[in-house]
This record gives sequence, structure tokens and C-alpha cells, in this order.
Amino acid sequence: MQLGTGLFTAQRRPDDDREASELYDELLALTREIEAAGLDSAWVSEHHFADDDYLSGTMPVLGAMAAETETLEIGSCVALGPLYDPIRLAEDAATVDLLAAGRLTFGLAIGSNPREFDAFGVPRDQRADRLADLVPFLRAAWSEGELGYESGFHDVPDDVSITPKPDDGDVPIMLGGAAKPAVRRAARTADAWCAPSSLSVEGVRKRVEDIRRVREADGLEDDFTIYVLQHGWVGDSREDAWATMREGYFYIQRRYEELFSGEDVDELDDERKRDLKKQAIFGTPSQVVDELETYRDALGDDVHFIFRTYHPGVGTEAMIDCVHRLGDEVAPELR
Repeated sequence: MQLGTGLFTAQRRPDDDREASELYDELLALTREIEAAGLDSAWVSEHHFADDDYLSGTMPVLGAMAAETETLEIGSCVALGPLYDPIRLAEDAATVDLLAAGRLTFGLAIGSNPREFDAFGVPRDQRADRLADLVPFLRAAWSEGELGYESGFHDVPDDVSITPKPDDGDVPIMLGGAAKPAVRRAARTADAWCAPSSLSVEGVRKRVEDIRRVREADGLEDDFTIYVLQHGWVGDSREDAWATMREGYFYIQRRYEELFSGEDVDELDDERKRDLKKQAIFGTPSQVVDELETYRDALGDDVHFIFRTYHPGVGTEAMIDCVHRLGDEVAPELR
């Protein structure tokens, strides 16, 4: 089992008086520490027009992370594919991959927030079709020679050659989503699928079985990676870990409910908080290992777990300590 962390969002809680530049300094410092701790990957997330400055510049940040590291896999979990101009996206992702010497994993999803789609002028009801169109566009753009692909949504001549090209001729594409069409789209067209944090271990297992059935039926034999995302924390005790992550975790989840619904959410209700606590993975290193091993038992060794430890407001030193405990005390037990 591989183990990564993130997801960097650069959000600023109301009680955080730092400048935005300081949040990005923190993000890069954490990236360096993630590599130093021997973890496998670091990830960013994307949203737009949020009043807490949720990270919107996915490609620039990944480029900066590439420059700060030498071996670490870096990736988007996820970029909102339908909102992008496909030529610029293909160019920018290839550029980041070149800066990273082939270490980029490019995660995409359809998006949800109505305000984002309205502001970008993209019909929300086209989002799944636009993502389905984007993946082969990117593959064609990164291949040698002319594009040779006619997009259903973008008027791009198929005789242009989009540059630069990744050194390996491609960038691994990861797709997110829990619904059956999204999971099967990933199985057929992508190099990886990421299980969202809302899924139980059993929910992930059922979808992974479906992915394997679909790929076998379609004769797809290339490598395919399963990523699993879940929030958590490593501390001196279960109580200590929960106390440290709780407020930042609940803050993220409240903001997600606003982003996904397009409506204000003043406070999560008690039942939602109980469900979120049950869903998260936290405790001592041995307790975290025990919970992560349930995923390995269900899915096999070939899984990449993204242990989400970036919780706004927790504090830089606390996050660095957690990252190193993951690297020193958790990861060796899973490899």
C-alpha cells in the first residue's frame, strides 16, 4: 500500500489572520516535509469564488510543488475538468509533468457547484459529457504529431499540434466520482480511480470489483491504480487526534456542503457531525495502521491511500508533526 497526503486547499478560516501568501508558503513547506517524511504523494484540490480563498490555481501550485521536490508524486484530487479550455489544460498539465520529471498524476472530476458553472459560462447539465470528451482530447494532445481529435464541445482544428508533449507521451489521468457511470468511465478511459471520502470500505470494495469486471470484459490490461481518499490525523491518543483535527475537519465539510449545494450552511447538524467522526481515521499510529489495513484487506496491496491531514486552522507545526508520524510510524507498517 502506498500512502500520500493533502489535500492542499489554502483555505483561510475566519480566525486565521495570515496573509494569503503565508498560506501558500505553508503549503510549499508541507510539500517539502511530505517528501522528507518518505511519503509517496501530495495532492491539491480546486474550487472557485470561495470567500475563504479555497485554492483555484491548480496548475501553478502543482508547478511550484514540482520545483520543491525530487521524488514525490504530485497530483490534483481533483481538477474540475469541464471548466477548462482543453488546449490550455493540455499545455499546462504537460508543462507541470515536465517540471516534475514525470511525477504528475492528473485527477479530474465533473464538478458540482452551480455558481462555478454559471460564472465560467458552462452549462451544468453538460458536465459529465464534457469530462468524457476531455479525456480523449488530452490523450490526443499529448500524443506525437497533430491533435487528430474532434471535440464535441470545443472548436479546435484537429491538424494542430499541441505542445509541449510529456516525455513519456502521456500523463496518468485519475477520475473521481462514486456513481456507477463515473466509476465505469474511469475504468474504461482513465489510468486510475479515486474513491471519495464519503464511501465506506465496503462501498469502495464493491466499486473496485466493478472496475475490475469492466476492464476485464473490455480487454483492458494496462496498469490501473486505485486511490482512496479519507480524512484523518495521527496523534498521541485517539482523543488527542480527534481534538486536533475536529474543528478544521468540520470547517472543510461545512464549506463543501455550501459548494455542492450553492447555499449557505451556518452549522453542521449533530447527526452529520457524528457521521463524519465515524467516517474519519484518527488515533495513535497503531490505531491508524489498523484502520488502513481494513482497506488493504478489502482491496489488496495495490492501493494508494490519500490520508487527508490538511485541515485549515490546525497549524503548520502540528501538520508537519502529523506528516512525519505518518512517514515514520504508519507507512512502514503498510509496505
